[in-house]
Amino acid sequence: MSSRSVVAGIALAIASVAPLSGVAHAQDLDCRNFRFQEDAQAEFNRDTSDPNRLDEDQGPDDHIACEALPSRASTDTVQPVSPSATATPPAAPVVPAPVVPSRGTRAGIGGTSGPSGLSLGIGLTLATGAAAAGGYLTARRLRRGSKQA
Repeated sequence: MSSRSVVAGIALAIASVAPLSGVAHAQDLDCRNFRFQEDAQAEFNRDTSDPNRLDEDQGPDDHIACEALPSRASTDTVQPVSPSATATPPAAPVVPAPVVPSRGTRAGIGGTSGPSGLSLGIGLTLATGAAAAGGYLTARRLRRGSKQA
């Protein structure tokens, strides 16, 4: 086996894996990616198998995504217009208190806990292939060395 074929094999292995880099994490979303609960709910409704774990709160799954996030309805409060003839100063706008996550990754906040199964499979396949190629080349060199001696 010539060094050209080894280099070509390595280049082929890299070229075959390069398009897959980032595939496992391209769609990784969690509650931090959303400002409002309705946006997270819309993403959850696109795939109710919940691959992004947006419905990770304590208790049974209730199919409500990112319950700790504020709702659009609570931030769009409109003050009613007073029909009285006397002018009253406008009330201060109601600003909701910031929501502080309290359950970490169990609440769907915090991202993934490790590499995906696809990433592990690709990594193990490449490592096994590299070990097999290294063993083959070592055995071949040892055979050539014993024939020349």
